Amino acid sequence: MSMTDPIRIVIAEDQSIVRQGLRYIIQAQWDMTVVGEAADGEQAIQLARETRPALVLMDIRMPVRNGIEATRAILAFLPETKVVLLTTFDIQEYVFDGIRAGAVGYLLKDAETHSLLDGIRAAAQGGVTFRSRISGEVLAKVLHEEHKDATQQWQAPALLEPLTEREHAVLQQMAWGKRNWEIASLLSVSEGTVKTHVHRILQKFGVEDRTQAVVLAIRQQIVK
Repeated sequence: MSMTDPIRIVIAEDQSIVRQGLRYIIQAQWDMTVVGEAADGEQAIQLARETRPALVLMDIRMPVRNGIEATRAILAFLPETKVVLLTTFDIQEYVFDGIRAGAVGYLLKDAETHSLLDGIRAAAQGGVTFRSRISGEVLAKVLHEEHKDATQQWQAPALLEPLTEREHAVLQQMAWGKRNWEIASLLSVSEGTVKTHVHRILQKFGVEDRTQAVVLAIRQQIVK
């Protein structure tokens, strides 16, 4: 996909009114287009095979095959396609499973339009999308479940530069959802020092915000 090509999107959602609303919003954007709609997970898989979209908006709870199964199946034959989960506030355990299946993020179904569109664009450009109130809790669960037995060292080749020991300590606290002042207290440093470390961590990961850094760190087993 070139910079001028619209983002080709498949909407997988079993509620027709939600699909219609998403299509209306997306089709109004100059840089996006809907190439297909699915009402269940099996249809989503078939549409992905036929249309090869850049991105799939995937409802988690759907008939025939759920969104988690569909995500896993689609990414098996279209690894470059981005899957963003559509969810509601009370099913965060399914979001966790979706992330493990390869989804790059999730959006609440009641998200503001600008948040939805920003999330789609971020995911299509290779970023991660966590535009919701439950991101901290989900990230903490991913961290705990995925890496509670991990023994890998925290330096990873994907980093532009290796993390220092103190930067790694800060990143570990970020992964648990700690705020800058809390990290400063735990590490016995000033909040300004923590902000400097966070800035350097983002630079080394080549990302724009701390959520992106944490997700990459979790997936690369840099934190444990």
